[in-house]
Amino acid sequence: MSSLKNSQFGKRLRAFRGTGDENSPSRKRRRLNLGSLSSPTKSPTKRIRSLATAALDVTNTPSKRHKTRYSIGSEDRFVPSRDQNNLWASYSLDENANKPSPSVRQPMRRWSLPDPETERADDLFKSVLRSELAGSPIAYHSLSRKSQFENSPSRLDDPTDRSYQLSPLHPETSSLINQPRPEYRNVAKTPFRILDAPGLSDDFYTNLVDWAPSGVLAVGLDKHVYLWTGDNHKGGAKLCTAFDSKDEYTSLAWMKSGSTLAAGTAQGHLEIYDTSTLRLIRRYKNAHAHVAGKRIGSLSWTSDTLSSGSRDRMIKHWDFRDSSAKPFRQCAAHTQEVCGVKWSGDGGIQASLLASGGNDNRLCIWDLRGSVRESSTSAGWSPFVRNFVSEDEGVSGIAPLYRFRQHKAAVKGLAWDPHLSNVLASGAGQQDACIRLWNTATGTMTNEIRTGSQVCNLLWSTNSHELVSTHGYSTQTIPNQIRIWKYPSMNMVASLTGHTDCVQYVSLNPNGETIVTGGGDETLRFWNVFPGRTSSSKDENSVLDYGKLIR
Repeated sequence: MSSLKNSQFGKRLRAFRGTGDENSPSRKRRRLNLGSLSSPTKSPTKRIRSLATAALDVTNTPSKRHKTRYSIGSEDRFVPSRDQNNLWASYSLDENANKPSPSVRQPMRRWSLPDPETERADDLFKSVLRSELAGSPIAYHSLSRKSQFENSPSRLDDPTDRSYQLSPLHPETSSLINQPRPEYRNVAKTPFRILDAPGLSDDFYTNLVDWAPSGVLAVGLDKHVYLWTGDNHKGGAKLCTAFDSKDEYTSLAWMKSGSTLAAGTAQGHLEIYDTSTLRLIRRYKNAHAHVAGKRIGSLSWTSDTLSSGSRDRMIKHWDFRDSSAKPFRQCAAHTQEVCGVKWSGDGGIQASLLASGGNDNRLCIWDLRGSVRESSTSAGWSPFVRNFVSEDEGVSGIAPLYRFRQHKAAVKGLAWDPHLSNVLASGAGQQDACIRLWNTATGTMTNEIRTGSQVCNLLWSTNSHELVSTHGYSTQTIPNQIRIWKYPSMNMVASLTGHTDCVQYVSLNPNGETIVTGGGDETLRFWNVFPGRTSSSKDENSVLDYGKLIR
């Protein structure tokens, strides 16, 4: 027993009690407080409060010599204090209640991969709580059934009256719970193939991955362009190398039909190759060669017309059948680098619209058929753009059909809906972090989706009405994601992760089932994300095929 008194525990116990004497003032005070809990004069609520207070005094009261500080992250469990009088704040139903104060330093947040089913279940749970809290069930249940019937006897004749309701929930809540649930499509969360791509640029302003209609994948790696097919597992075949040792490829684009590939370089040169013979067809030297910048970062085809967007703020249109080294038309409306260009279809300039996004946060829609907007000279251009166009180029300028300024960062991601005409999706950089949908027939924005991360590229599925977005840097969600959205609700179908750096590139294979993504981690990842195409051919033995009965 003496060893226990002299131990560290015994010393702390004596220091806590003050003295070992049973008649000490502190001992008597504690005994008096504990004894008073059994007094029958106190209410049960006061007894519980007194017991809780006494338990805290006995267990947590530090001595004068040993003071203990409790903080978040220590061994003791931290229980947050909730406002019991405010259920909206307790269950996080008020969006403004959980916003942290700017002066309070928040701990590092661990991001979890978003799950569409979990997010929609949470939304349903909060909707049910809002519906219940918004009503007045207390006032309703406080009335007896007899008083209700006496006030309005005619209610007995209504079988849908709330007096006959057996469920404790409101009718609005019951209908909300019983509404049909959306069906979720299973998407493979891991790539089925990963290829190393050493030298793949991690540059937001380049487009170096494109899949041909014939199934050949073109990839630009530094000064070289490689062609890869699924049958070649050893590596891709080299198509070309930059003519200048200081030059490198910055953009690639396949023609919608055939085996023609266009390539743009950082020095402003434009090259067109026939990949079936590995032969150079056209080379436009210094296609974009202004002192403001030369890099050709985006290319897009419509029929035999190739459009190129460059750092010189210009969009030039080339007919590769013409051996002339000059473009037949050019567009000037951006005040900074053109980040993306995309044609709405393959019917040529007389049947398609062109979308362009720039580093000036602008989105422009062009209609090259518009003779009303066309100007024969550069007098129709703004004074800023006129400084970058020489008068001896002999091409006509044209004003854009629409100018949208809702984006707050560089607009690179552009994708035209293949299922609905005049529907365009656009995405911008980290400062904007939004995907916007536009109706180019009316010139209005129809939807806005806040992604919380940089939007690098966009792609529509040809088999299903869904949109793919690739992302980069983020401060609000997991970075480097690949997301799939369902149109028109724009609910997220799936979120894919695997890249360790910004997912700058995305392309769709010809069958419409597989996408390939490339990023700054110098890898190409192949994902099976879309269902196969439904066969439109009729069953030969179908009884509804009356064509066989016609003689």
